[in-house]
Amino acid sequence: MAIQIKTKEEIAGMRKACRLAAELLNYIEPFVVPGVSTEELDRLCATWTEEHGAISAPLGYKQEGTFPFPKSICTSINDVVCHGIPSAEILCEGDIVNLDVTVKLHGFHGDTSRTFLVGKVSEEASLLVSRTKTAMERGIAAVKPGAYIGDIGKAIEAYVEKFGYGIVTDFGGHGIGRVFHEEPFIPHYDTGIRGAMLKPGMIFTVEPMITLGTDDVVIEDDGWTARTIDGSLTAQFEHTVLVTEKGVEILTKTS
Repeated sequence: MAIQIKTKEEIAGMRKACRLAAELLNYIEPFVVPGVSTEELDRLCATWTEEHGAISAPLGYKQEGTFPFPKSICTSINDVVCHGIPSAEILCEGDIVNLDVTVKLHGFHGDTSRTFLVGKVSEEASLLVSRTKTAMERGIAAVKPGAYIGDIGKAIEAYVEKFGYGIVTDFGGHGIGRVFHEEPFIPHYDTGIRGAMLKPGMIFTVEPMITLGTDDVVIEDDGWTARTIDGSLTAQFEHTVLVTEKGVEILTKTS
């Protein structure tokens, strides 16, 4: 599939879906506390999404070689890089957890994630989380018309490498619109390749996954849950962005 340049009408639809996704993360934040199960967070998000006239895009989503995703959000705790499946597992003091939500509103997808601190966490974990957020912001700052996809990962790696962190290479950002995952693929490390030129009307996610150790991951038998192979902590932040005539617009923001 070729990279899609969104029309004004499609951009308007994406703005609404993305804003709703951002509002969902704002809604769930107070519930991310020690003692709550990830299944309860999933239930709350699913109910809120339905009440706001949207559907949870991950529920039933299927990739080649996997069974349909069984829950409405992804909950990735500590060494889980991404695609953690909500369960009866209880969040504990000191955990970090990424909540990845995607709503589908009137045919358009809004995709965003944040890593939350559960109670009081270690300084090492806190720094990883804050620096991962900054890494995402550095990647987004590289987005502008005339730049290249490769500039995004280059900016992220230039910031992250000084801390000795790993950057997960098996996953990356993606184009999004009426389709959940479409072209282009967005690497979050310096591939040494410029890739496609960024043009106004492109919409995609920037969502680096940063680890305290290796960048190697292993997929569990459920076909979804990806963990760091060495058990090291990992954090992720994600925004959906639009390439504009003058630069970049973050769609998954509420202010």
